[in-house]
Amino acid sequence: MKSKRKIGVVTGTRADYGILYCLLKEMAADDQFELQLMVTGMHLSSEFGLTYRQIEEDGFRIDAKVEMLLSSDSPAGIAKSMGLGMIGFGDALATLKPDLLVVLGDRYEMFAAAQAAMVAGIPLAHIAGGDTTEGAYDEAIRHSLTKMAHLHFVTNEVAARRVRQMGEDPKHVYNVGSPGIDYIKRMRLLTRQEIEEQLGFKLRQRNLLITFHPVTLESDSAGRQLEALFEACERLGPDVGLIFTKANADNDGRMINEALERFAQDKPSAAVYASLGQQRYLSVMAIASAVVGNSSSGLYEAPSFGVPTVNIGDRQRGRLQASSVLSCPPEADAIERAIRDAFTRDCSDAVNPYGDGHAAARIHRVIGEFGEYRSLLKKTFRDMGETK
Repeated sequence: MKSKRKIGVVTGTRADYGILYCLLKEMAADDQFELQLMVTGMHLSSEFGLTYRQIEEDGFRIDAKVEMLLSSDSPAGIAKSMGLGMIGFGDALATLKPDLLVVLGDRYEMFAAAQAAMVAGIPLAHIAGGDTTEGAYDEAIRHSLTKMAHLHFVTNEVAARRVRQMGEDPKHVYNVGSPGIDYIKRMRLLTRQEIEEQLGFKLRQRNLLITFHPVTLESDSAGRQLEALFEACERLGPDVGLIFTKANADNDGRMINEALERFAQDKPSAAVYASLGQQRYLSVMAIASAVVGNSSSGLYEAPSFGVPTVNIGDRQRGRLQASSVLSCPPEADAIERAIRDAFTRDCSDAVNPYGDGHAAARIHRVIGEFGEYRSLLKKTFRDMGETK
């Protein structure tokens, strides 16, 4: 009897888990694979909602919990967390011995896992490489993961071209779309009443879903940009519901989250959540008047609902943007104008540039049909224009 191929998958945040969910379901249901789920980062932190519990409630077995997140979000603290991650993933990979490791995106948790896999001689599959985000050091991590990876599952043709430009074998670059859209196509959205009951929040006629992450490469401080966002929100008045989700555990992330709590205090029209979970988050997105902030979800997922996005600052600069995305500088006047503009827009005909909702099946098929993963380990740099 042929032994199952062991496929390791890493998740470190509520966001990447939601994107990976449909792929995890497909891999878990396939008898030719043994899914090895490795959970790390914010999933294991009470500060960020202990979201590993949601993973278990969804029926997945967690094969390794890699503790790496320190209580400090200073540059030194983040660097130490990355070091702990490498140690933890070194141990986890030595125990589980996956035949292939799958990572997504551009976060430092993925970088730690990929480095451990590289020195262990474990082939790497990377999802969502080739994008650009000029306002965050995530861009450097994403491109570094591309150079460490052997199979590349990109979300659009522009990204595919960039990955090929970085010398990767065109035969191993697959334009599959974003797996996050798959979840949108399959999920049952909550009703307004269910949202209100589960969030303990009274929705208004107009509601904003707001996520603001640290801006690690922008000249303006995250604190100053956040104050501009708060001022714009204040000007909208109490008749607009403000639903905030907390920032990631990046540089200054805790400062942002503390500021969110202070802003929402004693405001009936505002609420802050460490994690909504994917179904609640996307259900709120579907009924929102606009998605506001600097999260990639405003570009990746919101267009699929026909919901406008107010994209603040340069954190997502360089990504493909649907017609429903309004970008503005991180200034109170500009943010307010963009939000009021979003209130008047009909984005129901927006086309999502990140795929059609079948990415997970495409990734599953490639991984399933691929021969010997270890044959990928010796890579040849492909110069521009070389196709063979």
